[in-house]
Amino acid sequence: MTAQPATGGIQQGFRSVTANFAGNVADPTPIYREKRRTDPVMEGDILAELGVPPIFGNPRQRPVYTLFRHADIGAVLRDNETYISRLIGEGLGSFVGNFMLTAMDGDYHRRMRGLLQPSFMPNVLKAWRTELIDPVIRGEYVAPLVPRGRADLIADMGLGFPVRVIYAILGFPADDLKGQELFAGMALKILAGPKRDPEAAAQARKEALEVSQALYDYVLPVVRARRASGAVDNSLMSRLIRSEFEGERLTDEQVTDFTRMLLPAAAETTTRTFGTLMVLLLERPELLERIKADRSLISKAIDESVRYEPVATFKARECVRDVEIGGVKIPAGSILSMVVHSANRDEEVFENPDTFDIDRKQKPSFGFGYGVHMCIGMFVAKAEVESAVNAILDMMPNVRFDPDLPKAEISGVGLRGPAAVNVVWDVPA
Repeated sequence: MTAQPATGGIQQGFRSVTANFAGNVADPTPIYREKRRTDPVMEGDILAELGVPPIFGNPRQRPVYTLFRHADIGAVLRDNETYISRLIGEGLGSFVGNFMLTAMDGDYHRRMRGLLQPSFMPNVLKAWRTELIDPVIRGEYVAPLVPRGRADLIADMGLGFPVRVIYAILGFPADDLKGQELFAGMALKILAGPKRDPEAAAQARKEALEVSQALYDYVLPVVRARRASGAVDNSLMSRLIRSEFEGERLTDEQVTDFTRMLLPAAAETTTRTFGTLMVLLLERPELLERIKADRSLISKAIDESVRYEPVATFKARECVRDVEIGGVKIPAGSILSMVVHSANRDEEVFENPDTFDIDRKQKPSFGFGYGVHMCIGMFVAKAEVESAVNAILDMMPNVRFDPDLPKAEISGVGLRGPAAVNVVWDVPA
């Protein structure tokens, strides 16, 4: 079956999320550079100054401190006893139920990750890539575009394939394209929920909770039916149903909540990661040709792209005791807002940090998280992006920016990425 270009709900939702997290500057890099130099542990919330809603909940108006340096942020992300994650559940997590892995702490997080992690192991991913990811992206998204000779890689491809792929991996019906678009539109509406204006926040929260409940109501019967049938297939849903760790299994409700959480995260971040990487490569034709000749470099390009232009630019933690960071005393209960975008450009860690260099020596960056909260779906997302780039290089000869349309730009504060990537290529004879 051939997928149709993303329309309606997906595009509208994507624009809404983009606007929600855009902030009041297109590129905050110079601001972060100055903060690393003069105010690396800032008393206050840089997100508020830059006009972006927080990913964390703060109903008790706890003090907020913002961290900009790689060393400070890395130390916080490594210390899961002093700095905990539950505040994510009070923010964005409140729209997607109570099974948000990034909002869990301690032994509960360890047990739940132990139940989820086996479903994302390399041998499972290898089968998914061969059976689902490559065929979906090549057959349903790239092949229909090839005769056209031009496309917006976001609207015509990037918005659609992450939803379609995760839908297939989860084990939903392949022929329900309308349902996939509805799913993605609802999921994106959840991501657009957090607001700073109280009136807008109340309305957005009401709408987000409604669609979140609709997602739950749609998925739960599917999970129950899958369990009743034995859950014997290779789908992610069936694997989660069968999973066991230390004598514990996931309930139908937990599998449903995880599915509800996975859809917006998997779709949104993969779309922007793909779009950002394509912009960075198309801006560098010599590098693009080098990668075309040696596809093993795509993985390195993805990693460098996530360092150089991370999509999700902030992490947050709560202090459980009084601490001191960089000479600044921070009381227990405070919120730490950590600027991943800044840490990934820290001069003390990365040589020539403002240069996109796929050959640089690999050092930890925080675009996919870090430590025990490293993104559980990271390898799935990377496999999707790698598959998409391979398909474009194989099937769209001499792909390049469309000279008749505005050149793509990567922008945004809370979420970064291009709004459109207009390209042309030589149509095969």
